[in-house]
This record gives sequence, structure tokens and C-alpha cells, in this order.
Amino acid sequence: MELPGFIRFASDATLVGLWGGAFLLVAIWALAADRLRARRKHIDRVGCMPWTPIFLASAFVGVGLMVVAVKGWLGG
Repeated sequence: MELPGFIRFASDATLVGLWGGAFLLVAIWALAADRLRARRKHIDRVGCMPWTPIFLASAFVGVGLMVVAVKGWLGG
């Protein structure tokens, strides 16, 4: 299976930006899941996923990758 042309010929900054965006999407998903867990109707139904650390780790990595990507895009 071949990669699409826009990914195959993308710059390193663009690839880092795509990874950063993916990590930020995971962070948004974890934040939404954490809010749903906090507002659950049955207080005894506690999930096993640590949503807050997942949010913090993915947001930290995503923002860091986006900063590097923006520096690459601005630098040419």
C-alpha cells in the first residue's frame, strides 16, 4: 500500500505537525472521556482508564511537536 503523495513528499515539519495534531486529538478525546466519567450517574461504576494522565501526557507531547512544526514552517 502506497502512501498518498501529500504525505510522501511532505517536509519534516509537516510530518511532525501531523503527529502533533494526532496527539492533540487524543488529548481532546481523553479530556472528554474524563468529563463523562466525572458526570456519571452511578457513582460506583468507576472505569479503569487513567484519563487525566493520558490527557496530560498527550497534550504535552502534542503541544511540543506543534511548536517544533511551527518553527520548521516559519524557518522555511
